[in-house]
Amino acid sequence: MEATVTKTNSEEKVWGGGNEPMGASYGKLMMWFFIVSDALTFSGFLAAYGFSRFKFIEIWPIADEVFTHFPFLHGVHAPMYYVALMTFILIFSSVTMVLAVDAGHQMKQKKVAFYMFLTIIGGLIFVGSQAWEWKNFIKGEYGAVETHGGSLLQFVNDKGERVKLADFASTAPVAREQLERSKGTWFMNETTLPTYTVEQVQAGFKANPNLRIRTEVIHNSAAPASAATGVDMTLTKHKHKSVLTREASEAMLGNAVYVVEGANLIRNEYGSKLFADFFFFITGFHGFHVFTGVLINIIIFFNVILGTYEKRRSYEMVEKVGLYWHFVDLVWVFVFTFFYLV
Repeated sequence: MEATVTKTNSEEKVWGGGNEPMGASYGKLMMWFFIVSDALTFSGFLAAYGFSRFKFIEIWPIADEVFTHFPFLHGVHAPMYYVALMTFILIFSSVTMVLAVDAGHQMKQKKVAFYMFLTIIGGLIFVGSQAWEWKNFIKGEYGAVETHGGSLLQFVNDKGERVKLADFASTAPVAREQLERSKGTWFMNETTLPTYTVEQVQAGFKANPNLRIRTEVIHNSAAPASAATGVDMTLTKHKHKSVLTREASEAMLGNAVYVVEGANLIRNEYGSKLFADFFFFITGFHGFHVFTGVLINIIIFFNVILGTYEKRRSYEMVEKVGLYWHFVDLVWVFVFTFFYLV
């Protein structure tokens, strides 16, 4: 006798080889696979950032002192305000994407197009804002000097307020020549020369007795002052860098070898060089994802206007790109937390 096999109810629910395994289309499954793999990539980057920051916690830049710019408000100290606005815009664009997907479920073409358009605008504003933030980060604001040992020295007045190099550096003419491949040893190039030389900064510092040196080291204001380190406790605050006495400042400035303006992959006027490296890499990688998402949304937007999905009687493609958009928004929440808040 041939044995007969009967399927139970639970076995019938298992995917039997159709075009929608587990009740989800291949398109959605592939998008979820991509999101999971990309999430692991970002997790690795953020974990590396966390380990590096923990290792150099005493010299890590303070976000409130780095991201202080706001468009059209020159000279106004607005720490984190614009970054918070960027975050709000990106999260709001995720809301409009949800509304677009919901309108697609209801087969409302005009509403899908409207909310997709708002999502695209939000994405473009975010990408533009990130480019503007990069520009300010690269250009710098105050300037600093680097010593033989690689320590970064910033300048403050007797009230503990940051002072720009342009406000005190000597303008005495100094002969300088840009190193070029045709003139350098082994055809080496040199980065763009800074606005001021070390000698001009040292001369300007000597001419302004109210100036002090601020180091990279974060000093706990609750701890007693140390005469050995030359830390001036009257100029330090909680979560601020250590400020040296005038005598210690002059001695430290004597070891300066390079003027640093702004940030790049080699030097960083705000503090640890690793901070700039991670900032460019992680925010740039995320910005690439957002820019790619905007391009995809634009393609989907025109397909919606042309009635492509209306003819298919399905707006699933809008839902799939919506999953990607929510993912890049969620990643930014973690990037924002790690870089700007913690």
